[in-house]
Amino acid sequence: MVGVFDPKSEQFKPGKTIKGSVLAGVALLSLGGIGAFLLPGLLNGQQSDKSTVALTETAPDKLNARYPETAQLAAYHPMPNSALSETRTATLKSGDTLTDVMDRLGVGRGEANSALYALYDTDLIDPRKVRPGLEISAYVSPTPTDEDAEAVRLVGLTLKHEREASLVVVRNSDESFSAHELHTRLIPQTRRVTGTVETSLYDAALQAGAHDAQVYEFAQIYAYDVDFQREMRIGDRFEIVFEEYTDEKGRYVRSGDILFAKLSGHATDRGFYRFTPSDDLVTDFFDENGESATKFLMKTPINGARLSSNFGYRKHPISGYSKLHKGTDFAAPTGTPIFAAGNGVVERSSRYGGYGNYVRLRHPNGYQTAYAHMSKYGPGIKSGVRVKQGDIVGYVGSTGASTGPHLHYEVIKDGQHVNAMTLKLPTGRKLEGDILQNFLMTKAEIDELRGLGETHVLYAAATSNDDRAEDKADVTTE
Repeated sequence: MVGVFDPKSEQFKPGKTIKGSVLAGVALLSLGGIGAFLLPGLLNGQQSDKSTVALTETAPDKLNARYPETAQLAAYHPMPNSALSETRTATLKSGDTLTDVMDRLGVGRGEANSALYALYDTDLIDPRKVRPGLEISAYVSPTPTDEDAEAVRLVGLTLKHEREASLVVVRNSDESFSAHELHTRLIPQTRRVTGTVETSLYDAALQAGAHDAQVYEFAQIYAYDVDFQREMRIGDRFEIVFEEYTDEKGRYVRSGDILFAKLSGHATDRGFYRFTPSDDLVTDFFDENGESATKFLMKTPINGARLSSNFGYRKHPISGYSKLHKGTDFAAPTGTPIFAAGNGVVERSSRYGGYGNYVRLRHPNGYQTAYAHMSKYGPGIKSGVRVKQGDIVGYVGSTGASTGPHLHYEVIKDGQHVNAMTLKLPTGRKLEGDILQNFLMTKAEIDELRGLGETHVLYAAATSNDDRAEDKADVTTE
């Protein structure tokens, strides 16, 4: 039996839409920090009257029509008559100030301070909040003197403060410095990865070319059908088709949404397509027949946990008496998020005897769910508040009658406690009529991206040519 989750400190957060507005008349530096994209006049200390920032939009295709990108900055190439002779790069270390880094780059204190204050004055960066690892490139030209043969003149700076943006400082014709933020132009790609579980789905998916974000979203899609910690088996197969964004040089910038997910194995053999119905505009995943992956309640309202005690009669670890254990216990580190198993209203959010910190939700159709022993409550969780499925209701702890950090989870139907692990849950939405027809059109487009049509499929770089041919053969015969 194998697990799925190996949570990283950097959780998946869906990418923000990038605003592409920048000021015209700005000399450009490479966003990748590998060269200066400066207009010749600025490199020679002359302001160009024709310097502009070119903006371009991502070319539309079947994928982009559904997920358009904002206008982004196009790449520039270094001018052949550039007076720039050297690029120096350094990384901010623990305890460093930006001035310390400029000293290591060999830039004089006067020019360094002028360039840095151009950033501070425009509020592009707070020097008190910079973090170790910030990469700074200085573009310099030699200006040797009798006193200092190593003296240089600072032409410009780039600070790679985000994966999708750089801060740029350039020298103006009056010898002052100005600062701007530049965004890279994102090129959408579509990737398809497949694999077989050998140790965990997490390891297998990353080895195939997916990212943390895709593993997390994949687990969310199947959270209603599969207990990943107990129902995954060696040999289970998966397929993921997802968006990925690169810069104009093909370098990975960030990943996007899953378009298709499939799990074939011990617990289930279903595939789901991303689709947004036109009536409620709520994006969800639907199987080939238009039935939603989302169910009334999640099977397990926590990720990365170990089932430590089942529903049923047992000897209580504290009292020593045999009694009915009315819920399911999931052992997990203190602070692990606990999710609302379904849409509902908070009935209780308070200390509750041996349950410790306790939350109970009321759901439609006579269902209730309860969450106990929490270290603290989720944001805004209090009696009377309405929550959505997947909202954080609290965090794992060991309050009340508890021998260690875990979630005690209960499902109650019409006042009677039931086993959440064997409960047959009501299904989600089933598409019909015109909306179903629209879904089938979207399904056909995604199937082309999977390789079931003529559309080219971009496979994971780590996959060999022989593996690609085998994978494509497997898919086209399904």
